[in-house]
Amino acid sequence: MTRRLYLVGAVILTAGILFGYDQGVISGALRGIESDFDLGTTMVEVITSFVTLGALVGALVAGVLADRIGRRPAVLIAGVLFIVGAIVEAAAPGATVLTIGRLIVGFAVGVASVAAPLYAAEMAPSRLRGTFVSTYQFGITFGIFVAYLVDEWLQSGSEWRLMLGLSAVAGVVLIVLLLPLRDTPRWYLKAGRPDDAAAELERIHPGDSEERFRDLQASLADEPMEATWGEVFSPRWRRPLMIGLGLAVFQQVTGINAIIYYADKIFAAAGFSSPADQTAATTWAIGAVNVLATLIAIAFVDRLGRKPLLIAGLIGMATSLTVVGISFLYIDGKVEAGASTAANHPNLAGDAGIVTLVALVVYIASFAFSLGPIVWTMINEIYPRSVRGRAVSVATAANWFSAWVVSQFFLSLVDAVGESGTFFLFAVLCVVCLAWIVKKVPETKGRTLEEIEQMWIDGDGGGPGAGVREGRADGWEQAGSGSS
Repeated sequence: MTRRLYLVGAVILTAGILFGYDQGVISGALRGIESDFDLGTTMVEVITSFVTLGALVGALVAGVLADRIGRRPAVLIAGVLFIVGAIVEAAAPGATVLTIGRLIVGFAVGVASVAAPLYAAEMAPSRLRGTFVSTYQFGITFGIFVAYLVDEWLQSGSEWRLMLGLSAVAGVVLIVLLLPLRDTPRWYLKAGRPDDAAAELERIHPGDSEERFRDLQASLADEPMEATWGEVFSPRWRRPLMIGLGLAVFQQVTGINAIIYYADKIFAAAGFSSPADQTAATTWAIGAVNVLATLIAIAFVDRLGRKPLLIAGLIGMATSLTVVGISFLYIDGKVEAGASTAANHPNLAGDAGIVTLVALVVYIASFAFSLGPIVWTMINEIYPRSVRGRAVSVATAANWFSAWVVSQFFLSLVDAVGESGTFFLFAVLCVVCLAWIVKKVPETKGRTLEEIEQMWIDGDGGGPGAGVREGRADGWEQAGSGSS
């Protein structure tokens, strides 16, 4: 790879880290925020969840922004917004300003989740495109891990302003890395700037840039006109649209962001009494496992296929959430142990806390190699070219809206039905998702984008082996967006 491509890879990794950090850091910061501002449950949920509302709007705007002003400027804007949002959060005199800061950061997350993978996909050589795009997903999980490490380092909770403000440093790094880079050759050519496109191709691919320029011209000439919204929702493409929406929604309603955002609170309820114990459990049981298990998906998604990993992950998620629900019954003293209740057996309740920790490790690992990265892979490969941009935007918006609903009402749900009831509900949703994927979602491993599109036209349902060929699925090489 050229030095320029290493810089592009560093940009994508940094953008993902920023995304993940701003998702994960709130878990440790909430303790200090609640104490300083004397907040109730509803306001805690608002401060936690509004980053996802900002991300929803940012994701919807990002596609148009990246097309009009360029991929690189869109990522630069995200970097600036990360810095501004972090400063507003760190300096917030009260809950209202803090919420505004969370919205700004969320908008940056949404823009980055679309523009950064798109920049990576168009800048990287085809043989490295999958690696570049998946680097963004790895960056997200690594950013969450870094956030938990910072929370553990500043575990007293009184340093919450520093926890939130530190993301400004990564925002500055992102901008510095982008300064020597230019936009993608594809965007320059689409914008009517062929000389800039040719010059950038020469920088990225010295020696064979002329042939690549001709290939790029031919590709753009063959590219279909962007579909109207009416065509996106037409009966012809309704099945892939619904599959994409289903994957996006199930990724969130099976509980992942509730656990990432409120991990410290969950471990506190599970019997980890001190802030140090809570943040340590969060850092290593959630953050580190999330990073390591994501590597499984990167390594095996094109070898084993999408559906086998999704099915295995959902079985692990449903099982572990059920165990967590049962453990909380013991912790709360609602299950009898012989003649007396668990409340009268501290050791039993303590053991249940350890079981909760282990079960959440299994849950995070199962999610991280299945619904986490594979949902975005499939969303970006199942749609026909003519509707892909708008259809991905719809699925992304549905994903962020679902994330907002879960994070906004998680604590209220716990208050209403208890920890055990909440985790049993998430387990049931995992089982529903599993049944739906087995019945409705086709395997796309080894299929070209054209074969996938023809599958919808033929209405063959994507049966086993249909249209499969050896090699990497083009969909893994398409731009996607990140999530937890």
